[in-house]
Amino acid sequence: MSRQVFLYDPPDRFVAGTVGLPGRRTFFLQATAAGRTTSVALEKAQVEALAERIDELLDEVVRRTGGSAPVPAVAPAELTDTAPLQTPVEEEFRVGTMALAWDGEHQRMIVEAQALVELDADTDEDLAEAEERLLQDEANGPPMLRVRITGTMARAFAKRALEVVNAGRPPCPLCSLPLDPEGHVCPRQNGYRRGA
Repeated sequence: MSRQVFLYDPPDRFVAGTVGLPGRRTFFLQATAAGRTTSVALEKAQVEALAERIDELLDEVVRRTGGSAPVPAVAPAELTDTAPLQTPVEEEFRVGTMALAWDGEHQRMIVEAQALVELDADTDEDLAEAEERLLQDEANGPPMLRVRITGTMARAFAKRALEVVNAGRPPCPLCSLPLDPEGHVCPRQNGYRRGA
């Protein structure tokens, strides 16, 4: 079966967002262009890691080009996007592997999110070999979302993604675990219930 690639070059909108209440949220990457929308589900930690790596990669691009690349130091205020995800949110796949690259010739960031795939392997060596084959198989690999965005759009994406991640439940001031509205059993309080 041939790989399905959802390509947005460039998207009209590329954002991270959530569906659900804090503590029970599902995280999505969503790309929109020319009347079509693709939404892929992923974990909160993946969204956070993606945003942090995008900022790090953009900082490195600025450093290596001596500031000549069209990459702002911070996300421009005019690109702030606080709108919810476009509905209906229909999950195309759950993300397993993500990749980032900078296309210096076209001055674009490339974000790839590949579907989660279960691999059968008996040893760590077999697993590493299977993963490498999967990543190299352009024709028959799992579904993939590929987005090409400007440095400015990438900064705006990273800023929003971190805001979405941090908009969840507040942390307990003692143990840093998330507080539910009804509180939580705090290990630093020897199991006593701590209110929000």
